[in-house]
Amino acid sequence: MQTELSKQLGVEHAVFGFTPFPAVAAAISRAGGFGVLGAVRYTAPDELKRDLDWIEAQVDGRPYGLDVVMPAKKVEGVTEADVEAMIPEGHRQFVKNTLAAYGVPELTEGEASGWRITGWMEQVARTQLDVAFDYPIKLLANALGSPPADVVAHAHDKGVLVAALAGSARHARKHRDAGIDVVVAQGYEAGGHTGEIATMVLTPEVVEAVDPLPVLAAGGIGSGEQAAAALALGAQGVWLGSVWLTTTEAELPSPALVRKLLAAGSGDTVRSRALTGKPARQLRTAWTDAWDAPEGPGALPMPLQGLLVAEAVTRIQKYEVEPLLGTPVGQIVGRMTGERSVQAVVDDLTRGFERAVDRINRIAGRSQQ
Repeated sequence: MQTELSKQLGVEHAVFGFTPFPAVAAAISRAGGFGVLGAVRYTAPDELKRDLDWIEAQVDGRPYGLDVVMPAKKVEGVTEADVEAMIPEGHRQFVKNTLAAYGVPELTEGEASGWRITGWMEQVARTQLDVAFDYPIKLLANALGSPPADVVAHAHDKGVLVAALAGSARHARKHRDAGIDVVVAQGYEAGGHTGEIATMVLTPEVVEAVDPLPVLAAGGIGSGEQAAAALALGAQGVWLGSVWLTTTEAELPSPALVRKLLAAGSGDTVRSRALTGKPARQLRTAWTDAWDAPEGPGALPMPLQGLLVAEAVTRIQKYEVEPLLGTPVGQIVGRMTGERSVQAVVDDLTRGFERAVDRINRIAGRSQQ
């Protein structure tokens, strides 16, 4: 599963794995793929430094990268407290009422929310980059489009490739014009923030739009056969996120959530603004239904929604309130039927890729057998 891009980065397989868990990122790189650590949850530089130190000790010199959530345009002088003050009281009351309806206990006195989407703020992302550029990362990805121009320039000065996610050919062209090195074509099927164009349609459109830049296909990919299809569409690799959630190295906050993922089918996800304020594919739950219901107040724009529901998400996860319990995940969840190691996932991907290539060779009359 090698391509020009994977050879350039020094990885055995053109499998790029995004994950918020350091142990998963390191295991992907050790297995011959390219682990990409999501940085959005790191609001303290020391915590990111600690985990990058740990990854460095685990990967034995193999390459890895970092994913940030950084707006291209800077908003001066806005603090988290300023944003909190913009949240309407009616929305706060809706959260309280929904949690009360399902009997979700309060956090203990003095216990802080363990989940806050603050990495979207430029000053937070820049502190993450101040730490990351002291490490030999090979790729910097941004989930909110192209990073600011000075960040792209700094990464290039450090010899770091810059990637950006795109949900349309128009977005992809903007990334190309901003000096981005790799475009991740993320289809509708993907977990988390995603657009409205399916991967099968989006990938060749983006490949054509940014040629000769390398493109990674993302969204609904979890098998080697799908990886082969992505390469046949012109991609130089696949970008996988959801499939790592049920690996043994993952650090999901609750066993109940793992059980829900393993039991879910491909139709059990929904694109909802309930989590962050932007459409994000996630497990469909009573929580997403409440926010998406016509009689509800409607989700606030990003980042207000993420700050509003942060404590609620922590409480739901801590007390494993199953009707409300969910997580961002793509439609590939229907294939995630058992816990496996990262190495087992990569092995399955490579075997499936070989089967697909052999099948195409037989169809084309090129079989060696």
